[in-house]
Amino acid sequence: MTPRDALPSLGDGHPVVAIDVGGTTMKVTSVSADGTMSPPRRVPSPPPGPGSADEVVRIATALVHEEAERLGAPPAALGIALPGVVVEDQALGVYSENLEWRDVDFRAAFARTLDLPIAVAHDVRAAGAAETRLGAARGASTALVLAIGTGIATSVQVDGRLHVGRGYAGEIGHAVVVPGGEPCVCGNRGCLEATASAEAIRRRYERDTGTEVSGSKEVFARAAAGDPVAVAVRDSAFDALALGLSHAITLIVPDVVVLAGGLSEAGDALVVPLAQRLESLVRYGPVPRLVRATLGEDAGLVGAALAARDALAAQDDPQPSR
Repeated sequence: MTPRDALPSLGDGHPVVAIDVGGTTMKVTSVSADGTMSPPRRVPSPPPGPGSADEVVRIATALVHEEAERLGAPPAALGIALPGVVVEDQALGVYSENLEWRDVDFRAAFARTLDLPIAVAHDVRAAGAAETRLGAARGASTALVLAIGTGIATSVQVDGRLHVGRGYAGEIGHAVVVPGGEPCVCGNRGCLEATASAEAIRRRYERDTGTEVSGSKEVFARAAAGDPVAVAVRDSAFDALALGLSHAITLIVPDVVVLAGGLSEAGDALVVPLAQRLESLVRYGPVPRLVRATLGEDAGLVGAALAARDALAAQDDPQPSR
């Protein structure tokens, strides 16, 4: 994993500010003209509710002004990565389950508080863009970046282009892998996220044992020590992840699958059994390399910075009219 004090250089370009909005924390960094990214700072996200989007804009605006002082000059743009369903080219936050907003025009909202271009990105797609351009999937033409944390989602790059799908692409966490299985927050049952996310692993173990645990990491440790319930929960999560991934692999045939998010911290305890299952499931076509993300928890922040730089580059070099 890339340490926070060793974020990758983005190369020469405009100075920008990048913000990654999470369910509990907002992270911010500034990128200087030579591409150096400052060590990220963290502030609490606003509580969920009807005013959460306005609060995100207010907090982000204050962070931009603070980062401008660190840069010694106004930034040329803001890149902001948002959770939920996001339509990037419209800067539209369609829906955020964790922060409870719907249909928010973030470009219009920021236009009232900041006089600079805004690039809006989906958090997992931003992280995926960072991994494919600067991290574990660098050089791959077609790649999946699978983020497994509180939820599950993927970034999908096909032939060098990020697939957005009207804002919904990559939501593999809501693909049903166990029909009639665990209830999911989306209203369905048996979704991948409800079965194999870090939160689902913790919740299922606690339900089946009546014992509270700190999280999926503790469940994995108990499984390694031979706890039969932990083994069953862990292995069923691996089975579900492999099944969901096998469908995506067969569909787009990626060169590499990058495992990101909190569950990827398990390292080989996740990578090896998942790779073994994929070898059994993917028979019609090649099995891609399975690797851990290299940019760690700051990948979304790096992706937001790239989005800001990309937006400015598009302004500087517009495509000729046809």
